[in-house]
Amino acid sequence: MENFEGFGLNPALNISLQKMNYTTPTPIQAQAIPLALEGHDIMGSAQTGTGKTAAFAIPLVERLLSNPKGSALVLTPTRELGKQILDIMHQLLGPHSPIKTAFLIGGDSMEKQLKQLKQHPRLIVGTPGRINDHLERGTLMLNEASFLVLDETDRMLDMGFTIQLERIFKYMPRKRQTLMFSATLPKNILKMSEQYMNDPKRVSVGEVNVIATKIKQEVIRIKQDEKYDELLGQLHERNGSVIVFVKTKYGADRMAKNLRRDGFESDALHGDLRQSKRDRVMKNFRNMNFRVLIATDIAARGLDVPHIEHVINYDLPQVAEDYIHRMGRTARAGAEGAAVSFVSNEDGRKWKAIEILLNPEAANDRKRPGSNNQKRDHDGKKNRHKSDRRSKGRKTSNQDWKLEEGSDKKERNNRRDRSNDNADRNRSEGRQDRNRSEGRQDRNRSEGRQDRNRSEGRQDRNRSEGRQDRNRSEGRQDRNRSEGRQDRNRSEGRQDRNRSEGRQDRNRSEGRQDRNRSEGRQDRNRSEGRQDRNRSEGRQDRNRSEGRQDRNRSEGRPQRGNRTENRQDQNKSGENRFQRRKLKAA
Repeated sequence: MENFEGFGLNPALNISLQKMNYTTPTPIQAQAIPLALEGHDIMGSAQTGTGKTAAFAIPLVERLLSNPKGSALVLTPTRELGKQILDIMHQLLGPHSPIKTAFLIGGDSMEKQLKQLKQHPRLIVGTPGRINDHLERGTLMLNEASFLVLDETDRMLDMGFTIQLERIFKYMPRKRQTLMFSATLPKNILKMSEQYMNDPKRVSVGEVNVIATKIKQEVIRIKQDEKYDELLGQLHERNGSVIVFVKTKYGADRMAKNLRRDGFESDALHGDLRQSKRDRVMKNFRNMNFRVLIATDIAARGLDVPHIEHVINYDLPQVAEDYIHRMGRTARAGAEGAAVSFVSNEDGRKWKAIEILLNPEAANDRKRPGSNNQKRDHDGKKNRHKSDRRSKGRKTSNQDWKLEEGSDKKERNNRRDRSNDNADRNRSEGRQDRNRSEGRQDRNRSEGRQDRNRSEGRQDRNRSEGRQDRNRSEGRQDRNRSEGRQDRNRSEGRQDRNRSEGRQDRNRSEGRQDRNRSEGRQDRNRSEGRQDRNRSEGRQDRNRSEGRQDRNRSEGRPQRGNRTENRQDQNKSGENRFQRRKLKAA
């Protein structure tokens, strides 16, 4: 298929593909999309970076656009891969699509997810753990989910999601279309496909367990305590974005901190980060805000960051298959890339398992008789076999040669079987190591949760004690306010009493003043009365004197006697005036 228009897709979907610069389908897309549009179940495998996401995303969106009923579910092993898939789905649906979506992953806000589910989404992308949580709560219904996609299925099974996947299948209708994609197809995936898929079509592009040819690989044998110095040297020599894979979450945080101290812009990505923090780290890395990303194997699957030019395996992966996925983070979509692996003496078993996975024939050749790496006991057996043949003589029948050739083939087959068994044991040991590591991680998570719970309990107690202290303080403040009010009331009472007493004092003073005024008036009245009496008496005296004068004149008495009487009257009048002045003075 030369272009996407030949698939007969919805016009709105063709417009979205043009905006995304999707012009020519990749081999996996050219094989898988027609089969998916016909309604077949698909088992797809291809190298990383070959466009597997679009191989199932395009038929899924076409199904939703052409059918107004029904919904689709996409399951991924990690949150980052789920976020990347949902972003591609939104681009394919277009900016104004009526189809609602929901993103259900662990570590994200449950309230936010419930709000999305209330809008009845037709496209749901999530991780198996959180999908099961919503199914058990009854907040998610999958009875109309007729389209199922399992991306990076081998990783989900390695992470222990088998039981959760089987529970999810029980909530979905039996009649559905299932698409299963992965970079590898181990036996457990084939077993699951036989149980839960309906006559699946196999789609495989390129060889499985093969690294892209445009990746330049380098292996450095080194001591464990010399790895960090070598890493600094590699970062100085290389240009462009780098992703460094480490074994533990604590190691990722510590290395990012050390690299920042040594002048390299870096950040860490692992499973213990909050989802908002993980999204922020990936956004900054995609925007090239920092150069070096330190990651655990959580970032080994599905992350599509085109500008990653170098992959450094500081620690080898616990499972050999993860080595291929790590390499797939560079040389995406036909670009070139480089990878370097640090291999210490402690990594011997892991590196041997990786070599067997990448080149099983070369690993078997090392164990065959006549190879340079043959052990001494093999040489001894070979020499004994030759001496036995010589002892029988040079001339042998054709039947004897055939028997010898058959025995040689049988021995080679036995050696090949033993090699395969060794490879299986190595994989099994790798899985056991991974399970032990995951068990330790689970215990660490459990202890971390317990520590967080204890810390939250302490915080709750501190908050409770803080509230009690605040309540006590507020109680004291209330009592102080109450006492202050009482003091003010007492003070105001005293002031009122003082005012009342002041009024009483003023009233008494005014009463005294009134009495004094009244007494003064009475004194004045008495004085005026005396003055009036004195005037009246003076008039009477004058009248008497005038009367005597008149009588004297009329009687003819001598005037001298009248003068004497007049003097007496004047003396009496003078005494009266003296007494009046004395009264006024008093």
